[in-house]
Amino acid sequence: MDDKVINLRQRRKQAQRRDKARQADENAVKFGRSKAEKMLDAAQNEKSERDLNAHKREDDR
Repeated sequence: MDDKVINLRQRRKQAQRRDKARQADENAVKFGRSKAEKMLDAAQNEKSERDLNAHKREDDR
């Protein structure tokens, strides 16, 4: 017989790493946004703020 010695501590750590990686992948799909999406959102917010400030009257300050 060719029995291998298994280190249970290492197996447990490997299983934990697999579970964490799986959870991270799920979270990335659920909550993640690409860099392009973040930049588009920031540009839209900046434009709306500029447009709002452009409509302010001088005596409102």
